[in-house]
Amino acid sequence: MGKYENDAKELLRLVGGKENIAAVSHCMTRMRFALNDPSLADIKAIEAMKAVKGSFTQSGQFQVIIGNTVADFYNDFTAVAGVEGVSKDDVKNAAKKNQNALQKIVTAISEIFAPLIPAIIVGGLILGFRNCIDSLYLFENGTKTLCDISQFWAGLDHFLWLIGEAVFHMLPVGICWSVTKKMGTTQMLGIVLGLTLVSGQLLNAYGVASTAAADIPVWDFGFIKVNMIGYQAQVIPAILAAFTLVYLEKFFRKVSPQAVSMIVVPFCSLVLAVMAAHFVLGPIGWKIGSVISSVVYAGITGPFRVIFGAVFGFVYAPLVITGLHHMTNAIDLQLIADYGGTMLWPMIALSNIAQGSAVLGMMLLQKKNAEAQEVNVPSCISCYLGVTEPAMFGVNLKYMFPFICGMIGSALAAIVCVATGTTANAIGVGGLPGILSIQPKYMLSFAVCMAIAVAVPFTLTAILGKKKGTT
Repeated sequence: MGKYENDAKELLRLVGGKENIAAVSHCMTRMRFALNDPSLADIKAIEAMKAVKGSFTQSGQFQVIIGNTVADFYNDFTAVAGVEGVSKDDVKNAAKKNQNALQKIVTAISEIFAPLIPAIIVGGLILGFRNCIDSLYLFENGTKTLCDISQFWAGLDHFLWLIGEAVFHMLPVGICWSVTKKMGTTQMLGIVLGLTLVSGQLLNAYGVASTAAADIPVWDFGFIKVNMIGYQAQVIPAILAAFTLVYLEKFFRKVSPQAVSMIVVPFCSLVLAVMAAHFVLGPIGWKIGSVISSVVYAGITGPFRVIFGAVFGFVYAPLVITGLHHMTNAIDLQLIADYGGTMLWPMIALSNIAQGSAVLGMMLLQKKNAEAQEVNVPSCISCYLGVTEPAMFGVNLKYMFPFICGMIGSALAAIVCVATGTTANAIGVGGLPGILSIQPKYMLSFAVCMAIAVAVPFTLTAILGKKKGTT
């Protein structure tokens, strides 16, 4: 047995025993439990264990933070518990019985976007790099960019857009695939549906606004004409179309005779879904997305934008606890599609930095506590790189006042952020590297916001910690 045998036995007892575990898995730093009765878990005793860095419940899952050695702990736990580990998806499915309606909706959105995040991060980094070489006028007295003075960099800039376009303009393909994957239907049909939304035969979504109504191409069926409009970078039309495909496929699979199901199910499902997408759902989804983005944009740019920024900056970290922060991915992407950039993502990156800075304050307060530093240091680093959960659940929420200090610093930074109109070209790059996703003309203002997000939480945490103590 491994070195975590005794800790594993203790954790098994504190979560309510083997009979209380519906499913268990692990991720990079956490044990993930779907418990039959979450009330049986002794949270205080679990968090008091030396091997445990913290715990929280999200989307019906009870998650215990172990750290980078979680894989070894997990192996010992499954051995002493006599349970078989399952995939994270199986744990999510088992945990759904503990979710209310809102949590189920948020979880569904989260599970749609989660597989897309790696590609979105790559796309964001690429757009950020392109910002640096084709939009920063640093040469010849500030009149030229690196691309202007070098054919190599100009060629590289042109080449990298191949990837950037694939990530963001062709996003509906990924969304349709992800929905069909989540719902357990034919993923290839989802891919084909997504491709029909961004086909080169259609008028590009980015060209619709500048095209006269009479010049928009149409499908002419004699009794009706349908605009041939693409849905590049559109989120809601893709989600609506994909779920339509899913339920059509499930319906036809249920009613079709087995002998002809191989032909009837994919043909009827796909053709009807594509028709619904272009005839009805696409225009409706576009309108819904435009309304949502226009309301958010009005809040960010209107006369009360400072209040909007303060509130968003303050509440974003608590939203992460509930899982509701996943909703912002769709809004960010819609803002980018409609307005060429998003002002929400810079505030999200600043919230990451602020929570990390609160941990930095705890590092100062606990500099002589080697055991605490084992949690503080990696949590701070991951937070500055855009992953906040270890810092929030492992450090800040444990003492609470660092969490509040981080929220205050985030709110102040967000006020400056919206006041200066700081805008990002892309999402996915959080924390300190988030500056790479910022439009070049706003990089200086974002740097000021970053300084606020570092200084304020760090200072407040250090001051309050000396008064309140950190035991």
